Amino acid sequence: MKKLLILLLFIPLVSFGQSETENKVEVPINVIDNVPVYPGCKGSELKKRKCMSDKIANFVVKNFKTKIAQRRGLTGRQRINVIFKIDKNGYVTDVRARAPHPSLEQEAIRIINLLPKMEPGLENGEPVIVPYSLPIIFQVRENTNKEEMPPKKSYRNWQPNI
Repeated sequence: MKKLLILLLFIPLVSFGQSETENKVEVPINVIDNVPVYPGCKGSELKKRKCMSDKIANFVVKNFKTKIAQRRGLTGRQRINVIFKIDKNGYVTDVRARAPHPSLEQEAIRIINLLPKMEPGLENGEPVIVPYSLPIIFQVRENTNKEEMPPKKSYRNWQPNI
């Protein structure tokens, strides 16, 4: 009797788990039937893919604050790996980033979360979740400006004016 009761409780959990999995179908961008569409992108699938890529890249270049790296003392080539998803409604979700400094990760996440709502990707005519991977790479030059800060005032021999 106990075995039967356990089995009956297990069946609804299994079927619930399957429907939950079906609702969370993810299709990679390179195999999807219809890619998500960035606002303003039109044309064939190939043109939409290129437009989407170009628009996201331009958005990141325009809005990313690269000075954050310089303020943190970072120099040279900086690479931030960002992964995110475009959900069934066209919204950016699950944004994660890896970078040489936490402030760069935060900036990358901030920028990607600002992306506009898009037309969702379609697989077999149904909206699906589409995962993306986006590298953000930029160069931080060392401060080669020869202008030095004014010398610090020394108060060692300071005398009040009386």
